[in-house]
Amino acid sequence: MSTIEPCQVLTAGFSFHRKPFHQTQPEGIKNYLFRLQTDGRCKARIGDEMVRIESGDLLLFNPTEPYELKIDTELNPMGEQTIESGDYHIFFAGAWVDEWWNRHKRPTKIRVQLTESLLGLFRQIVMEQRRISNPYPEISEYYMKILCLEIDRLLAEHPASSHQSYLAYRIKNYIEENASSAFKLEDVAAHIGISVSRAVHLFKETFETSIMQYTLDVRLNMARERIIFSPMSLEQAAESSGFANYTYFHRVFRSRFRMSPKEFRSIHREHL
Repeated sequence: MSTIEPCQVLTAGFSFHRKPFHQTQPEGIKNYLFRLQTDGRCKARIGDEMVRIESGDLLLFNPTEPYELKIDTELNPMGEQTIESGDYHIFFAGAWVDEWWNRHKRPTKIRVQLTESLLGLFRQIVMEQRRISNPYPEISEYYMKILCLEIDRLLAEHPASSHQSYLAYRIKNYIEENASSAFKLEDVAAHIGISVSRAVHLFKETFETSIMQYTLDVRLNMARERIIFSPMSLEQAAESSGFANYTYFHRVFRSRFRMSPKEFRSIHREHL
């Protein structure tokens, strides 16, 4: 009988359905399951009812929770009957997972952003499971732990998010992922699919700071790390952190840290 490691991925994959599909396990699935809907729609049992699952919905099932998934025909915006559902799914188990799951009460369904960082974790775990010869199985264990902790962070940031706060967190993630590149408020709003004025209002209301101020904070933090730890020149550190103008960077950096970038590098590298 094989021994389950503290955090072990049992199976992982990506499925895309274009035909009706129905699966039910009333007694539970015996292991933990993450299922991330990436395309189309389906229905899944949550409690006593079948709930519509859309792209961006992440399902979390414990081993004893009843499981039912149904994919059937739906009407698209053109009034045509279609079937389309794509998802990543990971079955996993272990003592570390038991301890992690029991730390908090966890909802069965949470709404997440399909960011490249989140999708990348699912893809990497799937790829690790596809390796026929793998002398480093602990890699998938580490990725799985990171994914679990990332879900904790998502729940901590907006555990009962309304649609408005969900949009605000989408703006926040867009800034964090794109801070090293030049973008305008119009780009942020277009990415979320709302007007500039609404984006500005939602972000300010949720985080008590402006979009541009938060962008500046992220860029300054990136530049600070690169000034201390990288061999880049000060100009390169500024440019790679999203500052196109070094004179402006020098001014805002001095305002924030009360010293010039050069002085900052000299002082902090003395202590490395």
